[in-house]
Amino acid sequence: MADSGTAAEGKAGPALPGGEAVGDELKDDTPGVSGEVMLVNTDSFEECNHDLDTQFSGGEDGPDSPLRKVHREQENELVGGMGNVSLAVEEGKQGSEGSGEAAAAAATDDSEEECVDEEYLHSPEWIQKEKHVFILSESGKPIYTRYGKEDRLVTLFGLMQALVSFVADSEDVIRCIVAGDHKFVFLVKSPLILVGVSHSVASIPQLIMQLTYVHNQIVSVLTGSALTRMFEKRRNYDFRHLLGGTERLLDNLLNMLDSHPSFLLGGVQCLPLATATRDTITQTIIQYCSKIKNLVFGLIICQNQLISLVRMKKFLLHPADLHLLFNLVNATESLKTSENWMPICLPKFDPNGYLYGHVSYLADDCEACLLLLSVDREQFFTLSEAKQKIVDRLRRHHCLEGINTAIRTSAYTVGAVGAPELRHFLYKSKTTAQFTCPEYTAPYVHL
Repeated sequence: MADSGTAAEGKAGPALPGGEAVGDELKDDTPGVSGEVMLVNTDSFEECNHDLDTQFSGGEDGPDSPLRKVHREQENELVGGMGNVSLAVEEGKQGSEGSGEAAAAAATDDSEEECVDEEYLHSPEWIQKEKHVFILSESGKPIYTRYGKEDRLVTLFGLMQALVSFVADSEDVIRCIVAGDHKFVFLVKSPLILVGVSHSVASIPQLIMQLTYVHNQIVSVLTGSALTRMFEKRRNYDFRHLLGGTERLLDNLLNMLDSHPSFLLGGVQCLPLATATRDTITQTIIQYCSKIKNLVFGLIICQNQLISLVRMKKFLLHPADLHLLFNLVNATESLKTSENWMPICLPKFDPNGYLYGHVSYLADDCEACLLLLSVDREQFFTLSEAKQKIVDRLRRHHCLEGINTAIRTSAYTVGAVGAPELRHFLYKSKTTAQFTCPEYTAPYVHL
């Protein structure tokens, strides 16, 4: 492992936030690290974009799904995925009877609301936003808008659904419309339709990639099979009831997509850390987690950077899934104050089932967050105990101090490279799916 821990200083396993020396101590069926790559690598933006834009079946877990493979590896009879999870559905119907006066008043209110909505659509403040993102169901039900309120954009959502349906009637799929300096990009992921409208410099493939990340964020909350099953059961179902409270995840993800190069590169940035410190962190996670059945991934992250990752040997973590974990931690302030137990779907690992995550910060005086992901929904207390042991050992070996020091001092400028005419760069190791870049300096500013 290189001392800096960045992608620029290694071509293969040694640059990873793990360690080859400790990998040999682990059996095939236990969580751990090997000298092999830890992340699924992508060679280019085009390949990453194509990889992200693959459709999933939306059905139940098949016999070869990763979650089922984990259970077989551990010879465990627990059922993973959505098999035993029931989704709440809307109950009852609104009464349709009313007096003639009430009906007339309602019609008047509707007319006034339509006028207000029409004015809102022509608001300069709303129109001049550089990039809009809309999500709706195939039946035209509004789900999300980056700016404004969905209920005030019903007419616009209906128009977008009509465009998709019109093209679908010709046995085709609408992809994009270019009008002047505006790009209208459509991503149809049944039962959802995602639309991006932009007058930024982002290309159409970049916008499609961003919409795919937004879709994956929704899948991470509900799973693909749950989305499909609910839509088949009730085509007019309002998905906002299931996605309530996740707007912050979508908002934060879109902000990151606008400014962070990891999405464009399909890679992960590692926190530069001394080799001895990172090895101690990795060995500590292995020491207290290697005997825990059904634990698939264990990782420590900080400020959208990876510090250490251990895994069940036969499974890799895709950068796109790791980006969603970064977003979850970055967008959820409440994680800082308690230990949390939550279902997390990783779409590239298995889009139709949940992993169960123990998520908590290492300590009040350390910004690093520990995530332990298992297929066993009953392991909270086991993982909580392991977390406490991990923190105690890291504190004894001064690793928390090392992490804090790295956070404060690890950033570097382009001048450190020693190339006088170089103003900025991004470097990605295709083997490890890691990248490094300096801080922005004049004439550039951090977005």
